[in-house]
Amino acid sequence: MDEKKYADELSKCVRCGSCKAFCPTYDEGLTEAMGARGRLTLLRGLLRGQLKPSPLLKERIFSCILCGACEKLCPPQVGITEAIYHGRKLLHPPDRRMKYLSHLMRFSVRRPMLSFRIAQALQHIGISPQKILDVPGAPHGRTRGEKSAVPAQRETLPFTFTIPDSPLRDHQQVYRPGRKIGRVALFTGCSTNFLYPRLGRSLINVLMHLGYEVVLPMGEVCCGAPFRSLGLEDDAIELAKKNHETFSKLNAEAILSLCPTCIISIKTHYPNLIGKGLENAMDVSTFLMSAPGSPEFSPLRHIKSVTYHDPCHLTYSLGIRKEPRELIRRSGVALIEAGGEGCCGFGGVFSLQNRDVSKGLMDKRVDAYRKTGAEAVITACPGCMMQLSAGITDRQVFHVIELVEEAICKTKR
Repeated sequence: MDEKKYADELSKCVRCGSCKAFCPTYDEGLTEAMGARGRLTLLRGLLRGQLKPSPLLKERIFSCILCGACEKLCPPQVGITEAIYHGRKLLHPPDRRMKYLSHLMRFSVRRPMLSFRIAQALQHIGISPQKILDVPGAPHGRTRGEKSAVPAQRETLPFTFTIPDSPLRDHQQVYRPGRKIGRVALFTGCSTNFLYPRLGRSLINVLMHLGYEVVLPMGEVCCGAPFRSLGLEDDAIELAKKNHETFSKLNAEAILSLCPTCIISIKTHYPNLIGKGLENAMDVSTFLMSAPGSPEFSPLRHIKSVTYHDPCHLTYSLGIRKEPRELIRRSGVALIEAGGEGCCGFGGVFSLQNRDVSKGLMDKRVDAYRKTGAEAVITACPGCMMQLSAGITDRQVFHVIELVEEAICKTKR
């Protein structure tokens, strides 16, 4: 976004406040600067020279979880998310916290397998991945009615995960079915590849069962979303160019991902970064509900009821709500709705920087899902799985693709 377009976007805001209706950070903080309208006002003041960069200003702009809930509610259709990204780029000169995250992110993306092995080794000697991500000087966001910049109690990281034995992809891989009806490419994303490879294997099993050849290209890199959230726009552009070059060469009907953030990055954000995106990128549930060879389901017997968590980027940015629910229903499982909408509080880098807000959002969703009495919680995002699994310990948290795999491939857990 150039400066003129940025200024035009900020000037389109009429300060109506519609954006605050579903804003998760505003709901936690109840202060104007913790909502989209307040952040746009601050960025307009920065652009006009009325405000100077400061730790507090940075904290406000970087406290947005980038869920996209505000954009659909904006009458003048301000590109709020892109404006926040650009504001972060302008505010990027890093403090200690952001410098640590930036260095860690760059090292991990440039040396993914080495980073994976290091994390494995540290985990083996008792140093958890959460300890590595325990960012020095991490801010704590705002709780309801709080005025001080930092609360007295330091929150631990709200999410938890372990490093698996091996990643899903470490070289070019092609999976060929016995009877081929089509060809798709899989954008694994960092979370599926390195943290939840079992989800990728479930998807591959489903696609091959339906007759699709599945390609996992060697040249895939991070989608770039974590870099943009830190204000590292140039790094995100470099990654976007690499991914576009890799995936545009493939003769694939669709580029599928289990991560909604990856989908909106490569399909929607890349045109803003490099002028072109991957138009055939799509969510797995949408593909399974619309593609030839739609699966035939066998009702599950060991799970009777589930509740479903809507990932923010899937429901707000991609507008996908009914497809995952229909897949659940076809599996023969009773779907119990928790009622209302709500962010789980993960937001990638957000949960590292704004721990108490992240945990507060998680606690609300966990409480709502427990009240349903459902035997399990289903979602469609690896990040949401990671976050919710930390708060829900009395029942399982699945990705919808795991449910589908059981229902159509008849595999056993």
